[in-house]
Amino acid sequence: MQLRVIRPANILRLALALAPILAPARARAQDLPPVGGDTLFTKPLVNTTAGEFTPSTGFRIFEAGLASLNISVYGLFRYLDQTPGEQTYTDHLGNERAVKAHNDINWHRTMVWFTGHFFTQRFRYNITAWSLGSTQQTLLFGNLQYYVGPLLRIGVGMAPNLTVRSLQGSFPYWAGSDRQMTEEYMRAGFSSGLWITGQPFKHFYYTASVNTNLSQLGVTAANDPRGMAYSASVQWLPTTGEFGPRGGFGDLEHHTELATRFGASVAHAREGRAAPDSAPNNETQLRLSDGVYVFSEGALAPGVVVRDLDYDEFAIDAGLKYRGLSLQGEYYVRSLGDFNTSGPVPEASITDHGFQVQAMYMVIPKLVGVYGTYGRVFDHFDRNPWEVSGGVSFWPAGIRSWRINAHLIRVEKSPTGSNFGYYTAGQSGTTFSLGTDVIF
Repeated sequence: MQLRVIRPANILRLALALAPILAPARARAQDLPPVGGDTLFTKPLVNTTAGEFTPSTGFRIFEAGLASLNISVYGLFRYLDQTPGEQTYTDHLGNERAVKAHNDINWHRTMVWFTGHFFTQRFRYNITAWSLGSTQQTLLFGNLQYYVGPLLRIGVGMAPNLTVRSLQGSFPYWAGSDRQMTEEYMRAGFSSGLWITGQPFKHFYYTASVNTNLSQLGVTAANDPRGMAYSASVQWLPTTGEFGPRGGFGDLEHHTELATRFGASVAHAREGRAAPDSAPNNETQLRLSDGVYVFSEGALAPGVVVRDLDYDEFAIDAGLKYRGLSLQGEYYVRSLGDFNTSGPVPEASITDHGFQVQAMYMVIPKLVGVYGTYGRVFDHFDRNPWEVSGGVSFWPAGIRSWRINAHLIRVEKSPTGSNFGYYTAGQSGTTFSLGTDVIF
C-alpha cells in the first residue's frame, strides 16, 4: 500500500476553504481591539503581558467549542534619514569610533499573530510571525496562557522583560513608530520565560516574569549563560480604570473624563556575553552611555572582556488624557555591576539615570495630532546624551488601525542604536522619518 504525503500547503488551503462553511457568521474583519487586545468570554483582559506580541482584534477565521483561530496583522513602511551622513565620535576611553548613519526606504516591520483557544477558552495560544525588512530577520515564536481568574493568569513563551512602560503592551500606539532614546537605552528586551498577571484590586494590575536572559535575539541556547532575568511591573488607573487602547500614547478617543495612569517596573538579571572571550560578542542589548556594547572587547579597558555582570533597573511612569490632550513621562535608573572580567577594569559599577516626557494634542479631534518629546540620560561618564523630537500623526479613517506619521529628532551623543530603531550609536545630529502603519 502506498501512503500519500499531505503537504502543509494543501492543509492550509483546505482550512481556508472550509473556514467560511464552518463559521460563516464568525469570519469578519474587526476594528480596534478592546483594552488589552485580548478577550475571554467576550470580556476584555485589561493588562497585556506580551509587549509587541499582543495582537489586535483581527479576523475571526474559525470558532468552535474546542478550538478557535484568529489572524491579526501589523505592517510598517518607513523612510528614515539620519544626518550627518558621515561622522565620528569619541568614546569614554578616548577611542574614535565611526557612526553608521542610515538613509533608506524599507517595508520595515511585519507581524502576523495567529491566536485562539484550545479545549477551553481559558487556555489561549498566540503564535507570532515577526519580520524586519531592514535587517532581513524573520522569526516564528509564541506563547500559551491559562486564565485562572481575575487574580491570576499564567503564561509561558516569548515575552518581554518588564523594564519600561513600552514593554507592557502599548505597541504600536507610540508617538512615532519606534521607542524614544532614553527608554531604548535603559530597557531590556524579549526572551522566553514564564509570567503571571492579574487584577487584585479595582483599577490595579500586576505582572511578574522570569526570563531566560535580557534578550534572546541572536543568542542561542548553546551560548546562553546560566543566569536568569527577573522582572515585575504594576499599573494603577485610578480615575477611569483605563488609559485608551493598549494604554498607548495620544488621546485619539477624546476622553471627556480625566484618565490617569501610574506605573512602576523593576528588573534584575545576571547577564553574560553569550560567547567565549576570543569570539565576537553575541549580546546586543546592553550598551554603555558612549554607545559601546558592554560585552565587547575593550569596552571598559583596553583588551579586557566583560564576561558577565549584574543588571538592575527601576522605572516609574505617570500619564493623563483629557479632551484630546495626552501627557506622559517616565524616569529610569539602571545599574551595571559585579563585573566578571578577563582583566582589571577601572569601574566597580556603573549607574545611569534619565527620563523622558511626551505630550500630544489633537488639533483636529480624532484625525490629526501634534506632539513633542524630550529625553536625557545622566550617565556615569558625564556625557549627558539628550534628544528633543516632535511630529504629527494623521489617522485617515479616524481610528487607530491606520496612521501616517512624520517624526523629527535632534539627538546629541546617542547612547543607543540599532538597525531597526530611530538611533545609531554615537550620533549627534538630526533624524527624520516618514511612514505609515496599519494594525487590524
